[in-house]
Amino acid sequence: MSTAPLFLVDALPSGDRAVLDGPEGRHAATVKRLRPGEAVQLADGHGGLAHAVVDAAGRDTVDLTVTSRVVLEPPAPRVLLAQALVKGDRGELAVEMATEAGIDGVLPWRAARCIARWDDGPRGEKALGRWRSTVREAAKQSRRPWLPDVEEPVTTGELARRVGAAAGALVLHEGAGDRLADIADEIPRTGDLLLVVGPEGGITDEEIETLVAAGARPVRLGQEVLRASTAAAVALGALGVLTDRWS
Repeated sequence: MSTAPLFLVDALPSGDRAVLDGPEGRHAATVKRLRPGEAVQLADGHGGLAHAVVDAAGRDTVDLTVTSRVVLEPPAPRVLLAQALVKGDRGELAVEMATEAGIDGVLPWRAARCIARWDDGPRGEKALGRWRSTVREAAKQSRRPWLPDVEEPVTTGELARRVGAAAGALVLHEGAGDRLADIADEIPRTGDLLLVVGPEGGITDEEIETLVAAGARPVRLGQEVLRASTAAAVALGALGVLTDRWS
C-alpha cells in the first residue's frame, strides 16, 4: 500500500472536520482525483502533521475528517545547504534531490565560478521562485512535514559569516584530505550543520581559504567526483547514517 499523499496547508485544522481548498484542494480534486474513503496527510511545513480521510470531493475542494495529529521534532543536526548557483535546470535538480534527501534549508550561493548569476531584479526573483517551487513540490512528493526555507542568495562573505554562526560546516571538495566518514565523530549532533556545495567549475582557492578561516572543514565523499547537482543528496545520505538524523 502506498503512503497517503501529502498536502501543504498554512495551518493544521483545529477540529475534526476540514476543507482542503485553493491550489492544494484543486490538485487533490482534479489531479489526484481523490475519492471518499481515501487517506491523505496535511502538513503545515513546520513539523505539524494531520492524518485525514476524504468525505467528499468537489470541483476544486475536498472535505475531510481528521483522524489524528502529531507535531514531529526536526532532525538533528539540522542540515543547511549552501548550493552554488548552477546553470539551467541542474540547479533545480540539486535542490529537488536535496529536499527529497532531507535538507532543512537552502542558501543559494553566488560563488566565483558560477555561470548562472541571478542578478538583482525580475530575472533573479524568477530563478529564486523556481527553486522555492521545486523545493515545495519535492517536500510534498517525499511526504515531508518540514518545508525547507530557500533564502535569498548569499555572497562568499555572507556565507563565511553563516559558517561562523553554525555548529559546524563542511565544504565538499574533491581535493580534501579527509573523507566525510573519517570525521564522523567530529560532526555536531545538535544545532545547524552547514553543507557547502560549489559550482560545476569548482570552488576557488580563495573561497576555500575564506570558508576555512571562518571554521569550515573541507571533506570528500569518496574517490569519485560528483556533479554539483547530485553532491548534496549523496552527502545527506551519508549524514543520515553517520548521525542520528535517520533514527
